[in-house]
Amino acid sequence: MSSNTTLSVDCGGGGIKASVLNSEGAMVSRAVRTPTPYPLPPDLLVETIAGLAEQLPTASRVTVGMPGMIRHGVVVATPHYVTKDGPRSRVLPHLVEAWLRFDMGTAVSQRLGLPTLVLNDAEVAGAGVVTGHGLEMIVTLGTGLGNAVFDNGALAPHVEVSQGPVRWGLTYDDYIGEHERLRLGDAHWSRRVRRVVDALRPMYLWDRLYLGGGNSRRITSTQLARIGDDVVVVPNEAGMTGGARCWDMVRP
Repeated sequence: MSSNTTLSVDCGGGGIKASVLNSEGAMVSRAVRTPTPYPLPPDLLVETIAGLAEQLPTASRVTVGMPGMIRHGVVVATPHYVTKDGPRSRVLPHLVEAWLRFDMGTAVSQRLGLPTLVLNDAEVAGAGVVTGHGLEMIVTLGTGLGNAVFDNGALAPHVEVSQGPVRWGLTYDDYIGEHERLRLGDAHWSRRVRRVVDALRPMYLWDRLYLGGGNSRRITSTQLARIGDDVVVVPNEAGMTGGARCWDMVRP
């Protein structure tokens, strides 16, 4: 394949997906998926990614998007992958220790023999949809809440909005995550999404906000009509297709 192809891997709380993209971010191979294994130490995630890569054409570089605070390819914190059985299950201290400061970028690069970029998964998704003009933010809705900010197309330093307190001792992850959507139903959950957008707007004063992730399509039309003209719902596929563009958006 051409020298500009990217193996793009989207690591979620429930599943890990991968595909190969061309230089424009279009998929040139089918996507492959596997359930996220738990418990999940770092070496198992690296091997899971390698197993998906073996099912796909060879690419010239790798992009991995994963949940949590990632700085320069190093894991500062990853909330789902330190648990026994996945999101909302018991946190295992030995996994917290194993993931802390784990250099995921180097580990994947050495395993696959390719240049590798590891980012927060919402950052990769945002790279797939931003226009590159003004202050643009993405909020992804899935297992929890993800977010990323781009300033004229350049990725801004990451802030884990998901861990901020909302009410009743809940974080944003808790407040509008999948567990609460299932408990409340789409109508009540959609009202919560609108409240979150209204709360974040004066903090970020974005030019445009994108709502992505698997649950963005579940926001009711009633709430979408009230959420504001500065908000756009985007396809979940951006979590992988952004894997090519993000290489040009990361500050050195």
